[in-house]
Amino acid sequence: MHSLIVVTHPNPHSLTHAIAQQVALGISASNSQHTTEIADLVAEGFDPRFNQEDQALFTGQGAVPADVAVEQQRLDRADALVIVYPIYWWSFPALLKGWIDRVFSIGWAYEDNGNGKVVKKLQRLNVHLVAVGGADAGTFTRHGYAPAMKIQIDHGIFDYCGARVHSSTFLLASDEGYPAAHLETAFGIGAKVSLPSAEAEWDNLVHDLINS
Repeated sequence: MHSLIVVTHPNPHSLTHAIAQQVALGISASNSQHTTEIADLVAEGFDPRFNQEDQALFTGQGAVPADVAVEQQRLDRADALVIVYPIYWWSFPALLKGWIDRVFSIGWAYEDNGNGKVVKKLQRLNVHLVAVGGADAGTFTRHGYAPAMKIQIDHGIFDYCGARVHSSTFLLASDEGYPAAHLETAFGIGAKVSLPSAEAEWDNLVHDLINS
């Protein structure tokens, strides 16, 4: 098996990057046969701007842009996608959102079958989301930010393409044991990525039945 860990944060020494590294270590420690690749979107200089080439692809008048094709090939090699990101304005950072906008393109992630029904093309992909936030848990609960993010991201993006979100974790500065506890949690997330549980297998079965 192979996992792609996507991380976006301008500071390579940030907690976000440390968490991504711990996820990778958790995967390797639990299953030596499970390989990982970390995609640092900032360091790699990915261009998140949806441009004329992307628009041409969307309207069926152009080919997949070269940089997008590279990212799609990365994902094609992966059984699992782990996204580790800081929460900006209760959502993805712009760079990560632009990566989704461009890479999860029509014809690759989904398509229209002509009857108004979306064909979900990423049903093989297992997703784990790790969001790192500075606000306390009470703020997320009081304003409904957490469920809003899960609707927008877990359902609105990944379920739309058929990808299974197996875990969606919020790691907040107000959590007990911050920040060391978050590194332990990240290691545990990695272990679950490499060793799917019986619950995850059951989720896969239910997902397949619902979407069949």
